[in-house]
Amino acid sequence: MDLQIKGKAAVVTGASIGIGRGIALALGREGVRLALVARRANLLEEVAGEIVGAGGEKPVLVAEDLLQDGAPDRIGTAALDGLGRVDILVNNAGGSRPFNRDASEEQWQEAMTLNFTRQRQLTHRLLAQMIEGGWGRIVNITGKSEPDGINGAFCAKAAMHAWAKGLSREVGKLGITVNSIPPGRIMSEQIGRNYTPEYRQWQADNEIPVGRYGEPEDVANLVCFLVSPLAGYISGAVIPVDGGLRRYQF
Repeated sequence: MDLQIKGKAAVVTGASIGIGRGIALALGREGVRLALVARRANLLEEVAGEIVGAGGEKPVLVAEDLLQDGAPDRIGTAALDGLGRVDILVNNAGGSRPFNRDASEEQWQEAMTLNFTRQRQLTHRLLAQMIEGGWGRIVNITGKSEPDGINGAFCAKAAMHAWAKGLSREVGKLGITVNSIPPGRIMSEQIGRNYTPEYRQWQADNEIPVGRYGEPEDVANLVCFLVSPLAGYISGAVIPVDGGLRRYQF
């Protein structure tokens, strides 16, 4: 299927490892021009090398920590300077923040900043030029809505879903769609660090209906479709990629 995104320009945050890396590689294979954002410049260089090795254009690399003040503006400026325009934004950066009932305000602020505020700020930094061009795609990689306990990231991701839905209703007639993807168990550095092989196998056998953990490509394939012209009638949606792990029916 021709996704009709060759030559489009995209920003992908958290692009150095895991899901973000998978999304960057998949978009690169489709001929999308990329600005890749992550903290670790050396890992961004590795991803860029893979994209170029596969025949893609060398990405613009932006080594930024989203927790730093002014990061969204610096990222937006670097992307627009390097690409000329941004048609697609994939808000992928973030991280789990489990803590207890006595968590400090600083812990809550850090969780909300990393997993909601910076994504919102970066989106609005790039939105005006999408509106001017009459076309845009915003995809947020979010998180599950079944928290096992207090986790600042879950709360922030819930805010992302509400904000994205509201934004989608304001920009739909301007040629822009906004969607969210909560991934399930997708193999990554964090998954490998937090869950033993034995637990992963048990969960795959007992809790994940398709019987396996996902790979970054499983999320990336949906992203590639959602950012294409073919998905122009999909907006304001929350589409899990989790092998059926979640139990809620909507």
